[in-house]
Amino acid sequence: RMESLPETVLIRILASIPAVDLVLACRLVCCQWKNLIDGAALWILKCQQEGFTGAESEENAENWQNFYFLSKKRKNLIKNPCGDEDLQHWGEVENGGDGWKIEELPGDFGKEFPSEEVHKYFVTSYEWCRKAQVIDLRAEGYWEELMDTTQPKIVVKDWYAGRRDAGCLYELCVKLLSENEDVLAEHKSETIAIPQDNDANWTEISHTFSNYGPGVRFVRFEHGGQDTLFWKGWYGVRVTNSSVTVEP
Repeated sequence: RMESLPETVLIRILASIPAVDLVLACRLVCCQWKNLIDGAALWILKCQQEGFTGAESEENAENWQNFYFLSKKRKNLIKNPCGDEDLQHWGEVENGGDGWKIEELPGDFGKEFPSEEVHKYFVTSYEWCRKAQVIDLRAEGYWEELMDTTQPKIVVKDWYAGRRDAGCLYELCVKLLSENEDVLAEHKSETIAIPQDNDANWTEISHTFSNYGPGVRFVRFEHGGQDTLFWKGWYGVRVTNSSVTVEP
């Protein structure tokens, strides 16, 4: 009989069951199963089995069940981050000058991206070009109690570069929004100026939101720029590999 098994054995059996089934079905079987599924040992084992643990995670993960689900779901929530689908998924597009364009790496007077998985970038023109995405966290599977109570880290990253023969400007603005799209937290970079005759290296910019309070339901990511020489065409800042991740 299952109830006669040592808890360590029962935990190993339960750990082989998909996590959603554990929470929605197995937890309702009996008090013993509920206590095991609500405890840390089962989720520590599942994290170990799927490679989600390490010295840092073991020290910092206060709620192992949430840690497991966040690790399992971790992915880039920005769609079409590198221009492989033209401007699809990007809204509120501002096409200053000749507008946004997608080019193949490394591009004229440019450099290859640090990751071989990135093949394209977006490039701006001689007046301000901006584009944005709004991420619906609930639609991505991050439930309200998790966002309000655990408040997992929201990590934002972007990459930008100029071309060697032209100067340019770059800006990043990310907002955490409520159900009614009120701004609950915001990170806005300074206007970053890249001089003419620069080295065309790709630079990563990042920001981590934490302890942002309850009520966050959306993330609004916006970036953009222009060139500083006002040359017709696409001599402005180049951006690619944008990302927003929810992390344990």
